[in-house]
Amino acid sequence: MSETANERDGTWPNESGPFIVLADASSGLEASIIDSWVQEHSKDCHEPIDEFRLPASRRRRPFASVDTAIGERLSAEDDPLCIPIRVAWLAAERDGVRQVRLIDVLKPGDPRDPNALHQRLILLRHADRCRIIVGEPARRSNLESRWSQPSGRGPADGTTFGEYVALQAWLSLERAERAIRGQRYKVPRFLREDLFWSRPFQSGVERLAEELNRPVKRMRRRTSRYLKEIAAQHSPYVIDVVNGITSRLIASAHQSVEYSKDDLAAIYSLADDFPLVFLPSHKSNFDHLVFQHVLYENELPLNHTAGGINMNFFLIGPLLRRSGIFFIRREFKENEPYKFVLKQYLDYLLEKRFALEWYVEGGRSRSGKLREPRLGLLAYVVDSYQRGIADDVILVPVSINYDQITDISSYAAEQRGRSKDSESFVWALKFIASLRRRNGSIHIRFGEPLALSSQIRRDTDLESDEGRLALPKIAFEISTRINAVTPVTSISLVTLALLSQENRGLTIDDTMEVLGPFTQFLTERNIPTTFALPLDSPQIVESALEDLVASGVVERTDGMTARVYSISVDQNLAAAYYRNTIIHFFVTTGITELAIGMNILEDEDMTLETIVYRALELRDLLKFEFFFSSTEAFAREIREEVDRYEIEDDNAPAVDIDMEAMMPPKSPIVLRPFLEAYFVVAETLMTFGDDRVEKDACAGLCLSMGEQLLAHGDITTPEAVSTVLFASGLKLADNRGLLDGTAAKRTEFRDQMADILVVLREIDAIGESYESAVTGERQSLVHHE
Repeated sequence: MSETANERDGTWPNESGPFIVLADASSGLEASIIDSWVQEHSKDCHEPIDEFRLPASRRRRPFASVDTAIGERLSAEDDPLCIPIRVAWLAAERDGVRQVRLIDVLKPGDPRDPNALHQRLILLRHADRCRIIVGEPARRSNLESRWSQPSGRGPADGTTFGEYVALQAWLSLERAERAIRGQRYKVPRFLREDLFWSRPFQSGVERLAEELNRPVKRMRRRTSRYLKEIAAQHSPYVIDVVNGITSRLIASAHQSVEYSKDDLAAIYSLADDFPLVFLPSHKSNFDHLVFQHVLYENELPLNHTAGGINMNFFLIGPLLRRSGIFFIRREFKENEPYKFVLKQYLDYLLEKRFALEWYVEGGRSRSGKLREPRLGLLAYVVDSYQRGIADDVILVPVSINYDQITDISSYAAEQRGRSKDSESFVWALKFIASLRRRNGSIHIRFGEPLALSSQIRRDTDLESDEGRLALPKIAFEISTRINAVTPVTSISLVTLALLSQENRGLTIDDTMEVLGPFTQFLTERNIPTTFALPLDSPQIVESALEDLVASGVVERTDGMTARVYSISVDQNLAAAYYRNTIIHFFVTTGITELAIGMNILEDEDMTLETIVYRALELRDLLKFEFFFSSTEAFAREIREEVDRYEIEDDNAPAVDIDMEAMMPPKSPIVLRPFLEAYFVVAETLMTFGDDRVEKDACAGLCLSMGEQLLAHGDITTPEAVSTVLFASGLKLADNRGLLDGTAAKRTEFRDQMADILVVLREIDAIGESYESAVTGERQSLVHHE
């Protein structure tokens, strides 16, 4: 059905005058269109109408250029109704949708912001693309009351009433135009006028100038420069273009993006009342574009996403900034003006309920598992909440997981000691080129949202003992919720199976047999997967193996009767990356097995409490690797695990374990790489004797020691030779005082790690014996038949 003029254009307000028309026109033609529309729609109005032209909101709009005659008219004794009006130019309609396509990039100019010549051509050929937008009108008395309020985000001293009215007119028109263009274009377009020249910002500038003994004008210029450096500058044109490019890249590199529209809608139902903060995991440089694409396709406002200033390079930086990235310096602890501007910017976004986004890990995970959370931006948001900027803030955990990623080779190289590639335009082109290879699907899952008000009180002193724990607890809870919804993929399971075999490949049947206990584990505990459980389809396993062959992670040997798959040379770290994305689901079980094994081999009376004691020791050892529950909750989890293996006997004081129920063991598969990496760290520390150890210097030496121990057979998993795992091991050593410690303390640590690895080998041997017995029994049954 075609649209009528009344459906397309705004309407004259049904209120009494007198009236002031505030025309937001970028050209004489737009001013003429607005004037004609006013005359046509106010024919029945017999009250005075004064019309003033505002500086064009789509152009540079310094307050100083606002017509002083507006202020003079507003100073009269009457109470006129101010009516903001502008002309909007829409993109061409294709398939019922109006948005800028990639083909439009080849044409000069933004179709939503045409120059005067293009405006005339559009009006002649495609008049339906020209719309009149009427913002919500307001009485002078109402505007004056808001302007003169002594508190809140009102205008700073020196801002004239006419300038304030112009700003309110622009903001009103932006809201009205979004009703036509859609919520995906909800962006803050008047930062300088609405934020920089606000009362809180300018009073803060004056305070800083006084504290730092600087002239106010100089401090104003400095903070203005910082705001320009930090703030995103959304452009509807660039938003459309970037999404068009992203759509092409997704189609080129991935089969699909899987997520729940219902879950997304439920989250955004909260956005009417509270600002949202999305906290995704960070697996790839593609994460931001993928998540932005999901929001765009659902016609939701795009997030303001924090990015490192290192991403603000030639061509790519401006595109990212105009599509929603705001850039933050890596270090600014001593720069008080910079911190002030960042705080004011975040306050503004939260107050206006613009959604925020940053990666809770800070940077991309090189190992596959979730990294330790960074607290910097979270601290700013908590501070804003405590100061009453928002009634509440909703934190949304998001898991972004891939079947495979293009970054994998660079991650493996960095874990072997190669320095990280510097971001640049050439680097970006290489990354885009790498997206030509098919990498399966992308899986986005939303964790249960977390209301900040449920985690911290407004009056909590963050410097108190309780307060210092508040931020880490919130970040920990977000991380555990991300882990809980991260789905197990067929790729991650297959790599887990292949890495469990030392110097042995697997057929498809072998792989399914190895995975049997793991898929049973997933089924029993209702763990999310990207495939249906139980995994009884050889086709799913074969597809995953072949995808890994195509990417070079796995090699295939075509034999006479079967195909054999094994990890390719030097690809253990790549395979371990995919395995590590799901390893957190098995850690508690692995620790329980290892604790039981330690009790058995040390010939202790095995009670439930001795198992829990050993498990807590292992928890402390691995506390920098995984997100564990509180001590009490973790002890309870261990007791529940033991219940799965215990032979019921109410009269027996000791725990009697059904070893067959534990078979095949999971601890060697799950824990060995991390424990062997810590053993490498321990051996490296031994070489320093009593000398103090510098952590950075030791990291490189750990690589050499790891290669030596692997070649000699002291460790058996190549993926244990990883700078990421060594970094955690050194953090543990530092936590235990071993970097400053004596040779005796370092020897004690090395012996502890060696003893644990012995237990793991014994558990492995028990598992191999069990497997041999099962295989023999199966062959006997076949022979009997």
